[in-house]
Amino acid sequence: MPTPLRDLDVDAHLGDPAIKQRFVTPMFDIVATRYDRFTRIFSFGMDRGWKEELLADAVAGMDPAPATGAVVLDLACGTGDLAFSAASRIAGARVTGVDASPAMIDAAKTRRRALAGSAAGTVAFRVGDMTQLDGVADASVDLVMAGYGFRNVPDFRAAIAECARVLKPGGRLLVLDFYRPESALWRALFLGYLRVAGDLVGWLWHREPVVYGYIARSIDHFVSWRAFSAALEEEGFTVERVRPHLFGGIAMHGARKRA
Repeated sequence: MPTPLRDLDVDAHLGDPAIKQRFVTPMFDIVATRYDRFTRIFSFGMDRGWKEELLADAVAGMDPAPATGAVVLDLACGTGDLAFSAASRIAGARVTGVDASPAMIDAAKTRRRALAGSAAGTVAFRVGDMTQLDGVADASVDLVMAGYGFRNVPDFRAAIAECARVLKPGGRLLVLDFYRPESALWRALFLGYLRVAGDLVGWLWHREPVVYGYIARSIDHFVSWRAFSAALEEEGFTVERVRPHLFGGIAMHGARKRA
């Protein structure tokens, strides 16, 4: 029987890339059925607006008359929020959602069955690692989206490099994520709220406090949005826009792969 997550040393797993995924994947398997509800409640509804912001950028940056359908990847796709929306808004797009959690992919496929017959019902989903996108050829993708994904991988720089590998020159990367606030005071308040509220909801819903309390811990082990911007530039991207929210606790990055 797997070790309960509450019995694991979360900070030790977050601090060691070799074992981080052993905690993250089963955690998302546990929360998959309630993940969307949690993100809406936990963000006081702001999650929907942040994703709309990302999708608006995705649509606005598309070639209005592509010779073939745009190839779009949604990394850390969860239950498919961004993938389904992109498929319904970008005409002819071929959208694939990738997630490390089998339970999340199962939930996305269940949603897809309900959308059969629409553009969103054509989205493909598969279990995969965003730091190693097996089967995706070099320079074959027009747009990569990632909602709350880079913070959860063992090596976010490796994930950025993999996005650069699969994107065509001029292809775009759109990222929505939590970041470590630079202000010590705001960081303490922000992470304190996330930790207490997350632990409470995790216990009430799953009898595993850490499944949502993890968010605060993972942010504290991550980087600021400015440091993430610098990493994008170092890995071959030009950062075209950044929209911080919640005093730097959330940000949306829009970046383009340099030729």
